[in-house]
Amino acid sequence: MSVESDEARQRAEAKFKKAEAAARERESALAAYEAAEVARRRNMARLKALRLAKEAAETKAEAVDGPAAKRSAPAAKRSAPTAKRRAPASKRSARSP
Repeated sequence: MSVESDEARQRAEAKFKKAEAAARERESALAAYEAAEVARRRNMARLKALRLAKEAAETKAEAVDGPAAKRSAPAAKRSAPTAKRRAPASKRSARSP
């Protein structure tokens, strides 16, 4: 009977150790997640500050120099797709619409 109780105790200890290891892993993963979240928020705040500073500088420049001073966007390299071109009437066969 003591053999059975020793086996039961060993199983219980193994189960407890496994649960402890899982809890430590969860804590570690949560800490890593929270650190990444803090870094992401700091980066977003930095980018927002840069964007707001740029917009303020553009607004100030526009107020001083007028709307013509603002640079326009570069023109597109390709135009929008158009309908297929038809061959001149002299090259079309009589049956083509």
